[in-house]
Amino acid sequence: MVVVKLILEITDLAIEVSGKEILSDIDLYIGKGETHVLLGPNGSGKSTLFMAILGFPKYKVKAGEIIFKGENITNYSTTERVKMGIGVSFQNPPAIRGVKLQDLLKIEHGETDEELSPEMMDLVTKLKFDDRFIDRDVNLGFSGGEVKRSEILQLLAQKPDFIMFDEPDSGVDIENVELLAEEINTLLDKEKKPGMREKSGLLITHLGYILNFVNADTAHVLMDGKIACSGNPNEILEDIRKEGFKGCVECCNPIH
Repeated sequence: MVVVKLILEITDLAIEVSGKEILSDIDLYIGKGETHVLLGPNGSGKSTLFMAILGFPKYKVKAGEIIFKGENITNYSTTERVKMGIGVSFQNPPAIRGVKLQDLLKIEHGETDEELSPEMMDLVTKLKFDDRFIDRDVNLGFSGGEVKRSEILQLLAQKPDFIMFDEPDSGVDIENVELLAEEINTLLDKEKKPGMREKSGLLITHLGYILNFVNADTAHVLMDGKIACSGNPNEILEDIRKEGFKGCVECCNPIH
């Protein structure tokens, strides 16, 4: 019997924003080397869960706890969580005036030289950037595809153990989705056999299109602030495509 070591454990979690409860009774367990996907309609609470795992102060934990690598991080700051190995690709990250992309990459990769290392420059080229691009301010004037690729490039520099991807397939064309997916697979150790994978991830998506290129182990459907069901990603996505998210409600509340 194979025992899966959990990297993330969320139990009985309830989250409040501006005095209103958005999430309740959330249980989520992600094993080391596993990739999970969180599906749900707009307004279901996906982004709230995302921000709560990151520890953003606006998202108040009213009940439950978040365990990462066996340590209770429920009251940890975002900075502390990132230092422990949590990485994130935002859907709409802000522009950072006065901070060059290459300088940010140096910090994330732990480099001190004036120029980026050959290893990082190889990644820059692989993601179809050039020397002039990485000398620009972070996300300032970037296209949608450039923002997504920049986020993935930063994660490749950071090398986190657990990565959350917020809507990686939204607002980009097919060419960029395929390129992003290739690097997401690299970040999640997909080239290795399942038992050899060290990296774990949570893909948050409304469309589910990214699953055509990145295999997930388990899917969860979030409805009205609660996880309505969990199971095989392909089966759940197929049901959603046929019946919409209302089918998940009917599945969880069968008429006898």
